[in-house]
Amino acid sequence: MAERRVVFHYPKQMVDVPVVYRLSRDFDLEFNVLRANITPDAEGLMVLGLSGDPAKLEQGLAWVESLGVGVQPLEKDVLRQEEKCTECGACLTICPTEALWRDTKTQRVYFDPDRCIACELCVPACPPRAMQVAF
Repeated sequence: MAERRVVFHYPKQMVDVPVVYRLSRDFDLEFNVLRANITPDAEGLMVLGLSGDPAKLEQGLAWVESLGVGVQPLEKDVLRQEEKCTECGACLTICPTEALWRDTKTQRVYFDPDRCIACELCVPACPPRAMQVAF
């Protein structure tokens, strides 16, 4: 079973197309909507966790792209700027998935994009603004 977290960027003419339903039905993929902002007559954004057979997952994502929906890995939209981070740890207690964590030996703060759900709670919590979400 393969798992991916992706961001779909919908063009405004695609927001009424049942893309996620078709991924489930036609490609036998399981999905978890982590975040969505889809409005009629406007561009839409959806953050998804997808899982299923690796080949079907790739086929499904290729099909979505063929529709004109932009698909990119979540880690390209959630960024931690290492040079700005002061290792203060203010982000640690606010992160609901522990995507931000501290190494107890070195006291360094690390970011695991595979655990991130793009909730953006870390952005205002970070005093030096080292976390960015580029939606």
